[in-house]
Amino acid sequence: MSPKDKQARRHARKPRKPERSPFFKTLGVLGGMGPEATAYFLDLIVGNTAAAKDQEHVPVIVYSLPQIPHRTDAILHGGRSPLPMMKHGADILARAGADFLIMPCLTAHHFLPKLAAGRPIPFVDLIAEAAAEIRARRPHIRRIGLLATAGTIESRLFHEALEPSGTTVLTPSKKDMKRLMSAIYGKQGIKSGVTTGRPRQTVLAVAAALVRRGAQAIVAGCTEIPLVLQARDLPVPFIDPMRVGARACVLKAGGALRPARRPSSRNAPRSC
Repeated sequence: MSPKDKQARRHARKPRKPERSPFFKTLGVLGGMGPEATAYFLDLIVGNTAAAKDQEHVPVIVYSLPQIPHRTDAILHGGRSPLPMMKHGADILARAGADFLIMPCLTAHHFLPKLAAGRPIPFVDLIAEAAAEIRARRPHIRRIGLLATAGTIESRLFHEALEPSGTTVLTPSKKDMKRLMSAIYGKQGIKSGVTTGRPRQTVLAVAAALVRRGAQAIVAGCTEIPLVLQARDLPVPFIDPMRVGARACVLKAGGALRPARRPSSRNAPRSC
């Protein structure tokens, strides 16, 4: 091989630096936890952006990695840690050109401090954004009902974010928690693609029980909850950290926010 050919081969091996938008920062989405929640989050990004043409939407890179181990199993039962695969996914997004990252999975936020440690690219924290939204826009709410996985509740992620400001977090009873986990993870649950019938009825019933116990708002503490529950289903405000986080990401990326709108019919739950 000639010296010229060798030089051409060396240059060919060098990875190209990702092209960056001259006007926006690029959002990186570490998804797949689960895939439908990731798709819902992307819909929220588009739906909450004020754009008259394609070029006014924010750039987004998605890495959907459903093979990340079960977060709740790791937290509650010492199962395989999802952290190594999360780090792998974050590294891929960084190399692809993301300027900041988000995980559309609330239970995964238990691992966020270790995932973000020493990483130059910042993360948008869905739970911190939701807590800030409650403090800023709904300061009168002193008791929230939390619909979340057992892993999220055990981690006390929302308790730590809300209790310092005087907000009490109400969680489902032991019986209702078992029903809620089945609605999310069961064979005919939300993660298996079933968003009508029993899973939706169960989530509605558990939310209603929290309201009867004094909850002044319901927080979707699991990213699958908004797939079956919407504000119109409840007599109290419904706070969706995914929606709050999506709006925060649009602003951080340099986009313009569309005024708050009703959920699109694509994501609206059908009748029971």
